[in-house]
Amino acid sequence: MADRPGTAPLPLDPRAVRLTAVADSRDEAIRQCGQALVDVGAVDERYINAMIERERSISTYVGEGVAIPHGTLAAKDAVHHDAICVLRFPDGVDWNGEQVTVCVGIAARGDGHVRLLAELAQILLDPDSARALRDATEISAVVDLLQPSREEAP
Repeated sequence: MADRPGTAPLPLDPRAVRLTAVADSRDEAIRQCGQALVDVGAVDERYINAMIERERSISTYVGEGVAIPHGTLAAKDAVHHDAICVLRFPDGVDWNGEQVTVCVGIAARGDGHVRLLAELAQILLDPDSARALRDATEISAVVDLLQPSREEAP
């Protein structure tokens, strides 16, 4: 499954990339992430409330204008298959005092979220990659950033 040792493509459906999202609040941004995951069949609607519940217990803001909302362990049965979504909020969203412009929602079965978070962290905590994601205006650019071409593998 992996093209390079220790890596695997992130489960990103291009239909779950939305680059001109608008939200009045953190919870509204999370609801939109959850709905994107519902729309691609990754989760059922119960997962959205679990994402908001998770955020209320611990912030999913990771820095560089990025948050990675995901559900609680109790909502694992609402996940049909591993998936991520990317929502870009060009005008930003107040996230407990931080300004978030990119939300990468995660849904994973079992402990799959650990791998997804680790792989996302490698990309999103790199300032250049995070900037590229914040500045993306084409879905293909987001997909290329999060799912590097197999030809690039050594």
